[in-house]
Parts: sequence; C-alpha cells; structure tokens
Amino acid sequence: MAMTEQTMNQLAALSTHLGRRREAILSDWRQAAESDPLQTTVSVLSRLQFNDHIPLLLDAFESKLRARPGSDRAAEAERTTKREEMKHGLQRWQQGYKLPELMQEWGNIHLCLSREMGAFATARRDFTSETLDAAHSELIGLINEGIEKSVGEYARLQQAEAAGHVRDLKLALANVSELEQRRALLIRQAVHDMRGNVQSVSTAADVLGEANMDEKERAEFAKQIQQGVEVVGGMLSELLTLARLEAGLETRQVAPFDAAELLAGLCTTNQPTARARNLFLKTEGPPSLKVEGDANKLRRLVQNLLFNALQYTEDGGVTVSWGVEKQSWWVAVKDTGPGILAGPSAPIAAGLKEATAIARETDAGEPDSLHVLPLAPGDSKTAPQSQAQQAGEGIGLSIVKRLCELLDASVELASSPETGSTFRVLFPRSYQPGKNESMNGSAKAQ
Repeated sequence: MAMTEQTMNQLAALSTHLGRRREAILSDWRQAAESDPLQTTVSVLSRLQFNDHIPLLLDAFESKLRARPGSDRAAEAERTTKREEMKHGLQRWQQGYKLPELMQEWGNIHLCLSREMGAFATARRDFTSETLDAAHSELIGLINEGIEKSVGEYARLQQAEAAGHVRDLKLALANVSELEQRRALLIRQAVHDMRGNVQSVSTAADVLGEANMDEKERAEFAKQIQQGVEVVGGMLSELLTLARLEAGLETRQVAPFDAAELLAGLCTTNQPTARARNLFLKTEGPPSLKVEGDANKLRRLVQNLLFNALQYTEDGGVTVSWGVEKQSWWVAVKDTGPGILAGPSAPIAAGLKEATAIARETDAGEPDSLHVLPLAPGDSKTAPQSQAQQAGEGIGLSIVKRLCELLDASVELASSPETGSTFRVLFPRSYQPGKNESMNGSAKAQ
C-alpha cells in the first residue's frame, strides 16, 4: 500500500529523532548486552569494538525511513544495510562471538530501537499507528536480514575453517608419514652398518683361528677384532643418543661458558686424527667468547661435524672458526673434501634442512659415521667392507639435527666439489628459562 505524505513526513521525523538519540541508543544496547548472561564476549571489547558496524547500519536504517519506497535512495540504503550486516557478522566471528551470542545481540538491538520508537510515538500525539507500524515493519526487516546475513556468514566461515583443518590434518599426516619413512631408512642403514661391522669381526675371528697363522698376523687380526667391537659399540651409543633426543629425554643444561676455549680444546684433541690422515686442522676466532648454553651438547654437535669432515677429506684439511653476530654467535666447520654428494641418504640432509630456520644449499646428504675404522690392513685376508659402511649411514647428521632443535640453533650448509663443505651453526648468546632447560649458575655471560 502506498504511503501517505503524512506517514512519510512522520517517518522522516522519526529518522531525525533516532539520529539525535544515537549515543543513547548505543549506550542502552551496551547495557542490555552486559546484563545478558548469554553475551559473554562483550566484557572484553572496547566501546568501539562493540559498536562495530552497527552505527553504519543505523545510518542506513534512518536513511531508509526518510526515503520514498522504491526510490534510488531507498535502494542504496538497502545495499548499505546488507553490506554492513555481512561485515558485522564477519567481525563478530573474528572477535570470538558464538552464534547464539550474535543472535541474542540482534534481539537486543531490536528491543532498544523498538523502545525508542515507541517513546517517540507516545510523545508525539499526531504520530499515527499506521506510521508506527510502517517503522516497525522496516525495523523487523532490518533485524531479520541481519540475522540471515550473520548466520550465512558464520556458516561460510565455519566451512572455510573446517576445510582449513582438513588441509592441516592432511599435511600433518603427510609429514608424519615422511618422518616415519626417514626413520625407517635411518634404522635400516644403521642396522646394515652394524651388520657389516659384525660380519667383519666374525671374519677376522675366523682368520684368527687358523692354525698356520704367524704371531704377527695373529696380533694384527686381534687388533682388527678390537676395532670392530669399538665400531659396533660406537654405533649403538650413537643410536641410543639419537633415540633419547627423538624421545625428548634430553634437556638443555644452560650455564655460562667460554665457547672459544671449548672449541679450541676440541680441535687440540682431534689433532692426532688429522695428522694421521695428513690433514691440517686449524682454528680461527677470538681467543675468548663468553656465552650461555649447554657446553656438553655443543661439544657433541661440533664433534659430529668435525669427525665427519676429517673422515671424508682426503687432501687439505679442516678449519673450525667462530664469531659473534649481534645477539647470536656462530661456529663453522669447513673442509676441503669432495662436497656432499647425492646418495641413498639424501633424506637425512633434507631432514637437516627442515629442522633449521636457515638453509641456503642442501643438495643431498652423505651422512656421518663417526667411528668407522679400517677393519684390516690392505692384504688378501682383509674382511670386505660394504659401500654403506664406507659412506656412513646418517646417524651423525641426525644427531646434529636434533641437537640444533634442542639448542634453538640454525644451520647453514654450503657444499660443492670445488670448495668442499661448510656447516655454519648459529646459536643464541643467552636463553630465557623454559620448560626445555634448566639453569645452572646465576651469573650471566658477558
């Protein structure tokens, strides 16, 4: 039914009144929300956050009351209403509103506006019931559409969130599967390595039992057996260390220490190994570097890298260097070896890359076997060694990976056949006490 001129004028007057009473209406709405037991989120929102897009919705509602039905102005007000209602639903979702809270909120808006319009109609004796009905009809349309848009937006967002959870779960399952495959490969390689060494020990023992062997050869093969036993014992120790790290049984024992002194001492200890292979072993860095950290785990980490470098370098040698960068410090192990080549243990290097915050170049992983020694002198009776034995089987670099995670360290790897390989590990100079560590000593490193 077409509106009379009187109704349109009265609706325009009501629109002006609602605009003047805007702050009072918003205040009443806030009070209603705070006293509503179903609306629990409002207590943590500022006034601006709580009001959100509602003032713009009220603008559109007042504009629609003043507009002639079917006019361009009414159509624009309708478009603005829908747009702001959708934005309000999105904002409430982001603020943590539950859907019942949002529905209750629309109910409170309806009540506050309805009371204000009723009070205005009562104060204006010329305000007709037809005009009040028309105003209530517009208000009901506003609230119903607001609820519809809010429910629709919540449904869309919930579907998007659920789809995101599904993607995250699929990715997590894929990562777990990949990690399990790597673990299975590492265990298989370690068992293969130990089996080869045990076979070498067995072969040497069989030879040792020959009656016609002279005493010099007998002593040589007895030495080989001892070396083989040490190899297997070392591998078992490495596997135990890796298992403890993966099981989360190791914690940081944080205390002040001099990293330069520790690293220089470690290189001094390994000088005989370097000389035996006709390699140099140099150190570069300041004579003192006071830091906080776990000295024992640092020693184990660098020892793995150093042994690996000495084992695979045929000519030249190894340089261990250290220095400071702002709030961090670093240690680098550089060799003049053949570089890290692609091979059966490439997943180990991939795992090392993923475990660190910085990774520049990681072609593949030729892993570390710390204690592999020649089992026999180079004669016809030497027990054969497998290719896997000679190449190592990844336990060392896997331990490096886990120790980096435990020490909040990142590692860079640069490798090429021309320049060799460089592992550079970056450590924090100090740690905040946390669940993954204990603090030893009260003094802070300077």
